[in-house]
Amino acid sequence: MKRKLAAAIVIAGMMVSVAACGGNDGKDSGKDAGPDSWKGQTLTVWTMDGSAPPQWTKDVQAAFEKKTGAKLKFEIQKWDGIQQKITTALSESNPPDVLEVGNTQTPAYAATGGLAELGDLKQQIGTDWTPSVSQSSVYDGKQYAAPWYFANRVVIYNKKIWAKAGIKGTPKTRDEFFKDLDTIGKKTDAEPLYLPGQNWYFFDGLTIGQGADLVKKDGDKYVSNLGDPKVATAMEIYKKYAAYSKAPKDKDEATPQQAQVFAKGKTGAFIGMGWEAGTAVQANKAIEKDLGYFTIPGATADKPEGVFLGGSNLAVAQGSKKQSLAKEFLKIALSDQYEGELAKLNGVIPNKQPLETNLKGNAVAEAAAPAAAVGGTTPLIPGWAAVENTPNPIKSYMTAVLNGKSPADAAKQVEGEINKRLAQQN
Repeated sequence: MKRKLAAAIVIAGMMVSVAACGGNDGKDSGKDAGPDSWKGQTLTVWTMDGSAPPQWTKDVQAAFEKKTGAKLKFEIQKWDGIQQKITTALSESNPPDVLEVGNTQTPAYAATGGLAELGDLKQQIGTDWTPSVSQSSVYDGKQYAAPWYFANRVVIYNKKIWAKAGIKGTPKTRDEFFKDLDTIGKKTDAEPLYLPGQNWYFFDGLTIGQGADLVKKDGDKYVSNLGDPKVATAMEIYKKYAAYSKAPKDKDEATPQQAQVFAKGKTGAFIGMGWEAGTAVQANKAIEKDLGYFTIPGATADKPEGVFLGGSNLAVAQGSKKQSLAKEFLKIALSDQYEGELAKLNGVIPNKQPLETNLKGNAVAEAAAPAAAVGGTTPLIPGWAAVENTPNPIKSYMTAVLNGKSPADAAKQVEGEINKRLAQQN
């Protein structure tokens, strides 16, 4: 789960040019004309390691083969090097028909011409997709993929420490959360919150919560929007959270692994992905009984904090000669029955809010789901990939603010570098 979600939020890097292979099903001279021609064909689907549970693939395969008369072949891919592998595959004459692609990768693949348009499929099965999870499958106003599954950060807390502080229940607003962290600091010897200075995906969620974006359009190009007052407000909120932590201001959540710090039992809470709870238990089995989860609270009780949504979309290769058959697969795989089954088996957020009932009993997923509707992603532009390259200037900005610079001054320090990187693919 860890590698899956980490890779799902990485934008594709340098992309080689992929030639568009024509229009729709008609381009294949009847090779994929419809049900009468499907029998005997084989549809190839690439899914990533850990994404599709064996029971789900078995059930979807049986339903697909019964409905179409065609064979379905799942090919499991490793995350390591997948961007270049997909880029190469999409440029070839016989690509896989359907591919799982990270949600923030989708615009980069679409921009090269490698993905087929799926506007007709959206009208047939996607009119009630949750807008926040569907937005990453749209590029330049057109539907190039379909939302499949998602995950986001929650508050993972130590119930034993919270009980020792006399706290009953969990906070429903940001101010209530701050009050609880104050109480832990005053009534226990625990660190109230572990939050390193460069947990920038949490910061991205805060900017989403403020209705801000990290880039803006300047004529025909994108430039940094880090100087926006709304972004500054998000950073000030982050700074207030960080004041409850002793974590390094110049490190991210993986240096050291925040879940392993939490596992020592001396931290009230941290903000992380669901799989990080498993990392904590692996480091210290005794802490498992003390784990609790809640949605990151927003300014008011009726709206959770904004979160970064990591996840995957399903796309059809533009070069596939079986596009109508591929769409039949998507209709089955993304149906309420099988989308709901995936959510239940993997504990991931489905593409429709009503299907979140399948998460009942999964404490982490239940905590994550409420924020999905108000979540978002990093900028959905092909050029964003370069911004995240090491050293990430967003991280430098965050550390500068935590060390005393104003958000405006810290933004000025890094915006030149951000604009330079954005210009590489503008």
